[in-house]
Amino acid sequence: MSGRLVIVAFKPNEGMEDRLERLVLKHVPLLRELELVTEREPVIMRCEDGTVVEVFEWASPQAVEKAHENAAVRSLWDQYAELCEYIPIGHVKQCREMFADFTPLN
Repeated sequence: MSGRLVIVAFKPNEGMEDRLERLVLKHVPLLRELELVTEREPVIMRCEDGTVVEVFEWASPQAVEKAHENAAVRSLWDQYAELCEYIPIGHVKQCREMFADFTPLN
């Protein structure tokens, strides 16, 4: 069964940029430990306005469901809720450009 690539954007709440960046770097390692993502390395990047974009690969559609049932994953996701707002990737300014340009975080 093939994986599922996802792109997610996190707009940090005021003053939460550093904490958000540290949290995002923990996301895929936790999912990998639980065998919910593939071995493909995530791409984590910062936008001009501080928004963080993460690209990673779920192991399967079922892995997404399992993540929602896992207490450790839910706890991590709860921390995101305190630090940022999830926004559609289309709302990221750079994504409106022909060649979107970001600062790598990993």
